[in-house]
Amino acid sequence: MITWGFPPFVDSMNDFMHCIIAQICPIIEENYGIHDERAAMRAKKNFLLVKNQRIEQNEHLSEKAKARLGKSKADNTLKAYSADWSDFSDWCHYHGERDLPARPETIVNYLNDLADDAKANTVARRVTAISENHMAAGYTGKNNPAKDALVRTAMEAIRREKGTFQQGKAPILMETLYVLADCFGDDIVSLRDRALIFLGFAGAFRRSELVAIQVEHLTFTSQGLVILVPQSKSDQLGRGTEIAVPYAPDPEVCAVRAVQAWLQAADIHTGPLFRPFTRSHSLRDSQLTDKSVALIVKKYAALAGFNPASFAGHSLRRGFATSAAQHDVDALTIMRQTRHHSEKMVHRYIEQGNIFKENPLNKMYKK
Repeated sequence: MITWGFPPFVDSMNDFMHCIIAQICPIIEENYGIHDERAAMRAKKNFLLVKNQRIEQNEHLSEKAKARLGKSKADNTLKAYSADWSDFSDWCHYHGERDLPARPETIVNYLNDLADDAKANTVARRVTAISENHMAAGYTGKNNPAKDALVRTAMEAIRREKGTFQQGKAPILMETLYVLADCFGDDIVSLRDRALIFLGFAGAFRRSELVAIQVEHLTFTSQGLVILVPQSKSDQLGRGTEIAVPYAPDPEVCAVRAVQAWLQAADIHTGPLFRPFTRSHSLRDSQLTDKSVALIVKKYAALAGFNPASFAGHSLRRGFATSAAQHDVDALTIMRQTRHHSEKMVHRYIEQGNIFKENPLNKMYKK
């Protein structure tokens, strides 16, 4: 007879089923494009950044005001905070500690356990999630345990010990596009993937921006394509921006022609530009998930003979910035296409792009 045991932080079959669902949902989403924002944000009852009871039960707020207050943070940010808070809450439950409000010592002990396996930047993000949830519960200023000097000191020690350098994914460079171009077929799935990869590179799009593009956001001109980005990670207030992608001299790597070919083959006139397929290769009406971008990039990286583990959705955006730097494009011009507000990350791309070009050994070898 087999006896099933629950993990230490699971008390009931109901909790156990929620754990199973949390594991299965991402698999379904990645393979079939099925996406449920609320399911992705299921968390502990005291995760207050979604359905904050302090807001929901405030009789002085109108329903419209409550709805808008619930949209103060992007869905992707809420999903990340939800996962981070769940991890902290589970740790507290297992160790018999209170998570809300937590004591500074509890947070420090959790961070030190987490730091055994996690990077310093991951640990810092957990602190932010814990802090944000405490603020949502009304613990602000000195009453927020995540802001305590003890927590700050712990983070300084973790950063000093582990370092903060982030090894990013490999960039898909301009020359890489030619290698990938040989991997696309003539079927409708390949046409979609070709358009997605080429446009993702040419527009230096984030994954979330790329899958959010609607056909109504596209304007074709004699010079190329203009894409409206109504809202993005760096434009949370939705001021909107337009990205221009000119026709490439070589049709083999032209993003504009690739998008035109995809639209014609898929017969799409409105709605999401990039969509998932059913098992029978019928086109869905919904948009691709941002995780699908990473899977598509990895697929063609593998077909081209690269290690797929080295690539991700961000490889397109990073590849544009690095390639631009290699072609002596200045930082401000790169920033106009990437929509970076800070030069810090752009200069990092420029340094990476010129790591061989401006290497002192090049001059030494010529002697």
